[in-house]
Amino acid sequence: MRSSFLIAALPALVSAHGHVEQVKADGVLYQGWNAALQYQNPVPKTVGWKADNLDNGFVSPDAFGSSAIVCHKQGTSNGAYVNIKAGSSATLYWDTWPTTHKGPVIDYIAACNGDCGSVSPSSLQWVKLAQSGWVSGSNPGNWATDKLIANNNTWTVTIPSNLASGNYVIRHEIIALHAANSANGAQAYPQCINFAVSGGGSGKVSGGVPATSFYKATDSGILFTLYTSFSGYNIPGPALGKVSKREHAREFN
Repeated sequence: MRSSFLIAALPALVSAHGHVEQVKADGVLYQGWNAALQYQNPVPKTVGWKADNLDNGFVSPDAFGSSAIVCHKQGTSNGAYVNIKAGSSATLYWDTWPTTHKGPVIDYIAACNGDCGSVSPSSLQWVKLAQSGWVSGSNPGNWATDKLIANNNTWTVTIPSNLASGNYVIRHEIIALHAANSANGAQAYPQCINFAVSGGGSGKVSGGVPATSFYKATDSGILFTLYTSFSGYNIPGPALGKVSKREHAREFN
């Protein structure tokens, strides 16, 4: 059962958008970041990165080139890790997600090369781990977010089986498109989570890029009219990445 906090006493923090409340991996449940936690003394360590988005708000396209897009506004590692074996899957539990906020769900990974708490967010080099966007239909059609909602507001992230053991950050993101038909209307909701991977191989994430280079406001997957007839959607950001092993490489999925 998911743990609960006295959020009702903090109505200013409550929003319909949602956040990753908990993460489950290899049978263990971990606490994600919840803005209400910052009012506890001391602030508890969480696997989710602490962020200054008290209203569960978003990052708009005019901030895609700023540090806010990395792990949300003023995002910083908060001390704890999801312990997971290479090849295993983790379930991310959103506390809620509105049916009107349709769009892609995208997962990235970056190596910390040590303690993730010692890494500057802007220095992380991200590789796209997985992505899901438009599924079928149009105006507005069925989307990855509909799959998330149908699965009780959960999403599954799989760690590549040949990934080297070590500490990594998973950047899990929803981009809501309900207002994306106008300039600066898309809404990005990045969530960062620390993972300590064990039992891995010799694979390394390669070809990573900084999050500030992921998207442009004019990308076809960012400036997009959801409530019209369409026959396709280009998921924004870099191509799916690779885990490199010696001189060979294989795609994540």
